[in-house]
Amino acid sequence: MILDIHTHNAQTHAQTIETVGIHPWHALVGEVVEVERRAPQKDAIGEIGLDYACDIPREAQMAIFRAQLTLAERLEKPVVLHCVRAFEPTMKIVSEYNLKSVIFHGFIGSTQQALRAVDAGYFLSFGPSTSRSPKTIEALRNTPLDKIFIESDETRKNIEDIYSEIATLKGCKQEILEQAILENYNKVFE
Repeated sequence: MILDIHTHNAQTHAQTIETVGIHPWHALVGEVVEVERRAPQKDAIGEIGLDYACDIPREAQMAIFRAQLTLAERLEKPVVLHCVRAFEPTMKIVSEYNLKSVIFHGFIGSTQQALRAVDAGYFLSFGPSTSRSPKTIEALRNTPLDKIFIESDETRKNIEDIYSEIATLKGCKQEILEQAILENYNKVFE
């Protein structure tokens, strides 16, 4: 089974998870009440987090992020994080909650950031943009298989091709990567 942990492609044939959440870009207009209403039927709360590259005020992003983390904690749901230029504040805020599981979606960052997240027990999801950043390739290589997910995110690229690219970058056989991700999925979502 091929798992795509985060996709915007409704036509995918891969196993996916269902999430509900208020993206930081919508922090000024999102309603946590709506997330709370829909969350029990979903696999995770997400994509939520902080994006310091957008124009939404940081205070608004933090408020909606914290409200959703509180909900995820109460419902014992994993969270799928959006984190852009906000690694330190994201790590600090997330550490304040007792969350079932944390997945950094579309991880782009350094080996040091990756290892800090992994040491905190979090998962990193890699995808099509991983190969564009030498520091992220190095982070991927240093992330243990038991802390990795793969995603297609917004691309229309075939998820099997993404698995193949990530396996090559990671330096492992694709079958080993697929098995590790299935085991990670079972730990987080079963």
